[in-house]
Amino acid sequence: MVQDNFQFYKPCKLLQPYVRYYWVFKSNQSLNTLTFPVGCPQIIFHKQVPLYIPELNTTQYKLTISGQVNFSSHLYADGNVEMIVIVFYPHTMRLFTSIPTSLFYNKEVAGYSIENKELKELYTRISDSEDDALCISYIEKWLLSQIADSSYETMYGTKRIDAVMREILIHHRTSVTELSSIACLSKKQFERSFNSLVGVNPKEYIRIVRFQKALAYMQNVSEKEINLAQIAYASGYADQSHFIREFKKFCGYTPMSLLKVASPYSDLFTNPV
Repeated sequence: MVQDNFQFYKPCKLLQPYVRYYWVFKSNQSLNTLTFPVGCPQIIFHKQVPLYIPELNTTQYKLTISGQVNFSSHLYADGNVEMIVIVFYPHTMRLFTSIPTSLFYNKEVAGYSIENKELKELYTRISDSEDDALCISYIEKWLLSQIADSSYETMYGTKRIDAVMREILIHHRTSVTELSSIACLSKKQFERSFNSLVGVNPKEYIRIVRFQKALAYMQNVSEKEINLAQIAYASGYADQSHFIREFKKFCGYTPMSLLKVASPYSDLFTNPV
């Protein structure tokens, strides 16, 4: 996506452990954007025309919950796009939905379907307001109310995964056995908890992180400076061939061919606020 089209907002202090940021996008122009697996689930509020995703043969709902994905996709709109998005940390959305994040895997789910009355009311308030800052304040009030109602089990499980996520984001190739040890859980318990909170199994998520890390390296150097072997090593791939193969699975292009159609941008390793 073109970053200049976005307005970003930082969450309040109480929500910063759970919400990465909010963003607002408005456009009267036709939209045709290639997107990649980000690694973070989102809740999307469309105030105008929702986006069409041909890979899923679906149009997003006015209120959409978007889970983890493992494929690239296009976003289309004919114009009149106005959307506000909550971007969660990889493992925190369940605190606010009370539903296993795994149920949103590779899906665009209607927010109305999760039987959260307050979320439906939130969408109504947002759709009736033209003040973006006020909409963000409505969102934060809802988020704070939901986290106050979160079960001890979910909150405790989320805290267990905090250290695991830090390990994955730093090292990119830690084994599932090592990660389960960090979480102080058996391997089976850890995989079940991770899938419920993050939305994919640990191995699949590590693949997404490696891909995003490679994008981050490519984002910060010129095309002439790109060294695929160095990026492969720094991103946690076994070798350059492994890197190119995995990269193409996630975005449909090899690293060098991607540069001809889009500018690399890592959502996961970029903090816009």
